[in-house]
Amino acid sequence: MDIKKTIKDWMLPIAMVTGASIYLLYHIMPEPVHRAGPLLGGLVSTLQPLLIFSMLFLTFCRIEPKDLKPHRWHWWLLLIQGGSFALLGLLAVWLMRSLPENSHDLLVLVESAMLCLICPTATAAAVVTRKLGGDVPGITTYIILINLLTAVLVPLIVPLVHPVAEIDFWTAFSMIMAKVFPLLIMPCMAAWLVRYLFPKVHRWLMKFPDLAFYIWAFALTLAIALTTRFIVHSEMSVMMLLLMALISLVCCVFQFAMGRFVGRCYRSGDCRSEPAMTSDCHARLDRASIQASREITAGQSLGQKNTIFAIWMAYTFMTPETSIVGGLYSIWHNIYNSWQLYRASKVTKDC
Repeated sequence: MDIKKTIKDWMLPIAMVTGASIYLLYHIMPEPVHRAGPLLGGLVSTLQPLLIFSMLFLTFCRIEPKDLKPHRWHWWLLLIQGGSFALLGLLAVWLMRSLPENSHDLLVLVESAMLCLICPTATAAAVVTRKLGGDVPGITTYIILINLLTAVLVPLIVPLVHPVAEIDFWTAFSMIMAKVFPLLIMPCMAAWLVRYLFPKVHRWLMKFPDLAFYIWAFALTLAIALTTRFIVHSEMSVMMLLLMALISLVCCVFQFAMGRFVGRCYRSGDCRSEPAMTSDCHARLDRASIQASREITAGQSLGQKNTIFAIWMAYTFMTPETSIVGGLYSIWHNIYNSWQLYRASKVTKDC
């Protein structure tokens, strides 16, 4: 048995179990150990943006600037994501007016679904898409587009559900842009500077095609540890937690399914993955890879979410209880990603 390959194939489940175990172990530690909590929390808060920056930097190093251009399937995904968020926002407004005294729990559930739907695509989605054989420039373009849409739609829709006197449209818009775009624009600029000004460094970085994947695995460990913390310290009833878990699961299935459906409608031969296959395997898999490329890309674009950003949006603009749905969603989409990566590795292994 190739232990290294086995660990690589099961990296996501290992990262998820490790993250949950680390926090649960910390939780049962004696009180003196918990005094380091603020220090550890600050360390994680510092590490997460650095890891995201590193992943995006390595991703942009593999993309030519001319490849970042919108396609028709991008607009359909934006319509699905933005339209479903707006419809649920109108439903939340109707609930507030129709059931003012008894609608709190129901409103929290609707807001949770809104967060799951409008949350932008995860920066790590480009890493997974590449491993699955999808179109990395295509999903990177969508990451930029959906962050722009989120910055516009959230300030328009959320105040209808949660009026906040001190936050107007431009304030909310600026807050979102300041939160997400430094981690999009700065890695992009850094990668292209390295590509054109330091080509030797760029060629050296290209020798490590899986580095972004391992960085993502470490980031996932931290994210699952935080998710476990949210669940352990949640003051919600078990029934509400189960309902939020169900809503996040339904939203996850809906978005991956709709993304893949749109991708099937716009299948393309623009497959930009770099799968490690033998020449004998190419003849059998090339056609399937070409057809599946756009389907994979659209599915990951709509289904894999930046759940840390969802948690921030919940605390900043919506009912704070909804923050837990970001952590729950991260469990579902990473379980699905684990299965996809395992299936992809099996196909390659069989060849």
